[in-house]
Amino acid sequence: MAKLKLTEILDDRPVKLSVELPAVVHRDLVAYAEALKTQTGQAVEPTKLVAPMLARFMATDRAFARARKVAAPHVASSRPAGMVGKGG
Repeated sequence: MAKLKLTEILDDRPVKLSVELPAVVHRDLVAYAEALKTQTGQAVEPTKLVAPMLARFMATDRAFARARKVAAPHVASSRPAGMVGKGG
């Protein structure tokens, strides 16, 4: 049988994670959700902003990208398609 182009399917199931945020960060997250609602007309729960914000932060951190490349050059990005940020 010929070798398939796909070599692996990444596990893209959501992982539940509990975090404690400082009150000021939570207030800013709520304010960001309100600003987003004003700009787009779409209401978003502040908790739904955390994953795209973290993904964007990591996607644009050049030092992290270099460190990741050095640590595991054979591993592709674990960022699911459609996430905010460069590439994808």
